[in-house]
Formats: sequence, structure tokens, C-alpha cells
Amino acid sequence: MPEAPAEVQVYGIRHHGPGSARAVRAALAEFGPDAVLIEGPPEADPIVELAADPGMVPPVALLAYSPDDGAGRRAAFWPFAEFSPEWQAIRHGLAAGIPVRFCDLPAAHQFVPVEGEEEEPEAQQDIRLDPLGTLAEAAGYDDAERWWDDVVEHRDGGPSPFPAIAEAMAELRERLPLESLPAGYRRREEQREAHMRRTLRRTLKEGHRRVAVVCGAWHVPAVQAKVPAAQDDRLLRGLPKAKVALTWVPWTHGRLAGRSGYGAGVRSPGWYHHLFTAPDRPIERWLTAAARALREEDLHVSSAHVIEAVRLAETLAALRGRPLAGLDEVTEATRAVLCEGADLPVRLIDRNLVVGERLGAVPDATPMVPLQRDLQAEQRRLRLKPSALGKEQELDLRRPTDLDRSRLLHRLRLLGVDWGVPGDGGRAKGTFKETWTLVWRPEFDVELIEAGAWGTTVHGAATARAESLAAEAAALPDLTAVAERCLLADLGGALPAVMDALADRAAVDTDVAHLMAALPALVRALRYGDVRGTPTGPLRAVVDGLAVRVCVGLPPAAANLDDDAARRFLEHVDDVHGALSLLGDDEHTERWRRALAALLDRPGLHGLLEGRLARLLLDAGRLPDVADRMARAVSVGAAPGRAAAWVEGFLSGGGLVLVHDDALLRLIDGWIAGLPAGSFTDVLPLLRRTFGGYAAAERRAIGERVRHLDAPSPARAGEGDDDTDPGRAAPAAATALRILGWEVPA
Repeated sequence: MPEAPAEVQVYGIRHHGPGSARAVRAALAEFGPDAVLIEGPPEADPIVELAADPGMVPPVALLAYSPDDGAGRRAAFWPFAEFSPEWQAIRHGLAAGIPVRFCDLPAAHQFVPVEGEEEEPEAQQDIRLDPLGTLAEAAGYDDAERWWDDVVEHRDGGPSPFPAIAEAMAELRERLPLESLPAGYRRREEQREAHMRRTLRRTLKEGHRRVAVVCGAWHVPAVQAKVPAAQDDRLLRGLPKAKVALTWVPWTHGRLAGRSGYGAGVRSPGWYHHLFTAPDRPIERWLTAAARALREEDLHVSSAHVIEAVRLAETLAALRGRPLAGLDEVTEATRAVLCEGADLPVRLIDRNLVVGERLGAVPDATPMVPLQRDLQAEQRRLRLKPSALGKEQELDLRRPTDLDRSRLLHRLRLLGVDWGVPGDGGRAKGTFKETWTLVWRPEFDVELIEAGAWGTTVHGAATARAESLAAEAAALPDLTAVAERCLLADLGGALPAVMDALADRAAVDTDVAHLMAALPALVRALRYGDVRGTPTGPLRAVVDGLAVRVCVGLPPAAANLDDDAARRFLEHVDDVHGALSLLGDDEHTERWRRALAALLDRPGLHGLLEGRLARLLLDAGRLPDVADRMARAVSVGAAPGRAAAWVEGFLSGGGLVLVHDDALLRLIDGWIAGLPAGSFTDVLPLLRRTFGGYAAAERRAIGERVRHLDAPSPARAGEGDDDTDPGRAAPAAATALRILGWEVPA
């Protein structure tokens, strides 16, 4: 009895769609194939069986990367969601115990660009070819996604859509042949489709008699075409290739959305996931979930709201002739009923439900570079579970687990993996607190693979990376930043090399601005080193040397500065002043104050710097004649521009000094009132910048004091009734002076 001819079924799908997924699942169950071919990189064939592992939870993606290309390596992803037709085909084949293979052009070839392939990327997109858009337009729709939803995604039962899809695509390809596409793109498409046909021939030659092919709808006519094998072989012969490796990585719904830049993305992955996993009464279930999300934000939504929203969505669908209320109708009903016309709650639902940030998972058996596996072990040990939703994490560095978490996050940042982003510079006002925002993104797996060149563990790789950054640092501030990061990450192995480079660079760098820019990071590292239990001995010697050199070099560095240079130098002065206050070393603090006092009296000092130095010394209790200095600075003989710069510098530390010192406030008020009209216009931007930086409460308080400048102050009105006991007040006054950094009278 002759052998029955082989039968091939080609299912043209949309890459991510619940209707296509259900249709593929039903078609495969009916056809009963003995092999399944799927559009995707053939290098993934050895790891496709991992899709059957219970630990594989979509969304996930196949990641192809070039392991030998260093930092410039290429990477590509093939994502799959629960509602992806390819994923359902993979799961069907594995459950049935039949071979599952990928039939697209190997990633090794796709990683080598075809000449001209990248010349016209927009032409590619515009032409590919939006076959669905062309069909939707022919059907009278102005939105291809809505047409596809009505024709395929919202179908439940009925005949298979695949014969009609194949016929429509054949017609489209006749109207828009490959010859009309850009040359590079056309060659790549021809190669891909030739490889699909070649894989199908090999599968049939192996003896499989019922083969199912699941591919993008556009490729169906090409896969079904009767093309001689020799022609395909000529097209594929001698193609250049790159070395590639493949693995599975977690993916997110957000990265499946078209708005993320993903070429095959859909508008609403969360909505599609809901349609696929809740085919029974999907509208009611969706609006119930939306109501639950709003209630979690303390918005009042009742069961009656949900019932009315369901009725409105169904009515809109009926009026528009749709088989089922789609996302547009559900969103309109949500806005009108659940959100009572407000757009902000609708955006909340769009982010959390319509798109969603579901993060998939891969099993432990998944191929990983050692660095990925070490990070996974650290995540388990420290109970830090990756999440695609932004999660605030507050760490108390006095707790060993939190301290280790902080070190891990800092080490990953050194490797370019910003899983955690520190808030407020990574530290709250309390020295033992850190606040982080943790968001896991799929691209981190690529970055971890790249960072694997530095070592096999996070600690080892971060150490090697820090040493490399120190060797490559072009300026002293860059080196100090590396030193600070080493201490935060507890990289004792890298510190000797970093500190040697830092000491050598600091010894020869004569630019005072560089020294001033470098000092704050070192002081922060020194100040917080004890909190983290990191030894900082070598760092103290560098800090001492820098502090002395800054004080010595301050006067010449501040001479003859223009406006822009003075403003940049002022930032350095403020940073160094804050750093030395944080350091708490009396000797360095005193030397710094003497340097500021000496600089204040030098002729030719820029008004902005002179005003700021006067304020710093006043706050330190070292400038008793501040009123006289201000009077000279804003006198009639002073140029309005220089006077305005002096005032800006003096008041940049906050405006409360004007609230509590009537004499200074009178001087400022009198100077502003006496400015000629033209000069007032010139200095107004500086004044607006100064006073605009104050809090509203400070501005109100200053305005109230100006309004009552001519009235006697409360203190003067009750001068004769003062019953203050200086002896009882002395301890509190001494404490306040110490907090402010002032000298306490003996």
C-alpha cells in the first residue's frame, strides 16, 4: 500500500494576539501534527524544551547575543507572551511529545547586516509593510488593530481563519511584490523565507508526514510556494555568520507594547492577556479588575458603577457594529462611569492593566553566564525579588541584610546594571538610611552578559571594573567618584589600586578647581565609611592633603573671574564648605575659615563670591561687621550689577537672615528702592533668581518684615519688661551655637 502523501499546514498569525493564539491551539489540536516549525532562530532548538518547565512563566524571550564581541556585542530578542500564537504552538508540541523546531534564518546570519539593509529603515516599516493596515482599509476601518480585533481576536469558535488569512496575504503580495522593497530589506526577506522552505523540506525528508508551520501572516504565501530547492540553496550559500549564543530571559508586558519601540508590539498587552486567560465574560471581569485597581488608590467605585460600565461598553459595541466590546469601548465606559470623566484614573488603569508590567520567569536549568547565576543566588540570599513595577526599598545599614543589599546594588551600578536607582543621592538625612527604587528591565540580562567579561561573580566583576575605571579616569574628580563608589560597594580588593591612582593624581594636579571638585566625594566616602564597616585609612591621608592644598590655592584661583567662571567657582566653594562641615575636623574647618576671611578682603574679588563668603563667615560667627560690608556693597557708589551680584551671593544661603536682622533688611530695601529705573531693570533677573529660590513661607515672612520695617519690633516694645534669665538660657544657647558651627564664648 503506497504511503500517504505528506500534509503541511501553514498558519499565518499575528505575533501577539489572543485570537490567533486560540485559533492556533484549536487548529493544532484538530490537525494533529507530528512536527511543528515556528518562526524563530534555529539556534534555540536545543533549549526549546525548557518551555515545558513549570518554572518557565511568560512573558519570556529568547535572547541571542555574540559572546566574543566585547562591549560592542549585538543582541536580539524574540519575545513570547501567554497569548502569543508561537508560544501556544511550542507548548502544544512539547505536550504532545513531537519535535518543535525554529525555522527562521539563523541568528548567526541575521547578526551580519546585509549590504544596504540599514539604509532605509523607515521605508522598511512603512511598507511592511503594514499588510493588516491595507486589509483594514479595504474593509472600511481606519485602525488596523481594531479591524484585526473584530475579525480575529474577538472570534470565539467558528471556522478556522487561516485559509482566509493565507488568501488575503497572497493577494497583498501580488499587489506589493518583494521587488518593490528596499534592496537590503528585500534580500534579507528572501533569505529568511528561503530558510523557512529549506527547514520544511528537511523535516519532510526526515519522515514527518504531518507538519505544522506557524509564522507571520506575511510569510505564508512564500512558505507555501513551490520553489526549487537548488534556488533556495544558491540564495543561502556562503552567507557570512557571527558566533552567537542563545538563552531564555524574563520579559515584561511593557516591552511587548508598541510604545516601547518593539516592532511587532501591540497596543495593549495587558488587555490581550486578559482576553486570552478570561474568555468567559471578559468585559465584566475586566471592568471588575479596573474597579479593584481604583479602590486600591482609595477611589470610590461601587458594584453599581461596574454594572453600568458593562452596559455602556456593550451598548457602544452594538452601536458600532462590533462583535464584542473592544478596548476602545471599555476605556470609554471606564472613563465615563468608573472615573466620572477624570483622565488621571484612566491613565492609572492604562499603565497598570491595559499595558501592565507583568514580569516573567525562567527556570534554573536555563543557560546563563556565571555572573547571571551569581546574581540570581544573591537575589535569593538577600530576598530581593526582581519586579517590573517600581518598588521603593528603604535600607537600614545597621542591619547586616540591608547592608549587603546596599553593597549588591552599588556593585551592580558599577557594572552598568541600574536595577536600583538611589533616591536623594542614595542616602536619607540619617546616615544609616538609604532609599532605592528597584525596577528590573529585560535589557539587564544583556548588560550582565557583557559585564561577564569582568568576572564570574558580582563582587569580582565590580572589583575589576572599578580598577579599570580608575586606570581610565581622565580627571581627579573622576577618580574620587570611583573611590567613593568602591567604599559604598565594599570593594576592598579594588581600593589599593584606586587609592594609589588617586594619591598620584592628586599630588601632581595643580588645578584648584579640580581639587575642590574632588574633595566632597572623598569626604562623603570617609564620613560614611564607618557606617558601612569599610576601612578608610588610606583615604584620610588624601583628604588631609587635598584640604590643605585647597585652602592654600584658594586666593589665586578666585582672582579675575568673569560672571560664568565666578558662578562655577561659587559652586565649588559651597561644595567644599559643606564637605568640611560634614568631615567635622576642627583643624581643617579653622584653616578653611581663615582662607575665606583672607580671600574676602582681597581687591578685585567678584561680587558674587564676596557676598557668598560674607554669608558663610557670618553664619560661622566670624563676621561682626557684616552690616558695614553690605552697606558698602550696595552704596550709591557701587555699580548696580556688582551690588546685585553681592546680594545674590549673600542671600543664596537662604532668606531667613533678612527675617531676623532688620538692619540688613533695611539696607537691601533701601538699595532696591534707590535704584534708577534702568538699573532696576538690569538687576531684576538676578533678584528674581535669588528670591525665587526661597520657599513660599520664607518669601511671605520677608514681605511681612518689609511691610512693618517702620514699626517698632516686639522686642523693643517690651524692652523694659524683659525677664529673661541669661544663666538659664546659656546651655540652650551654647547648644544652638554648636549646631550652627559657631564658636561658643567661654
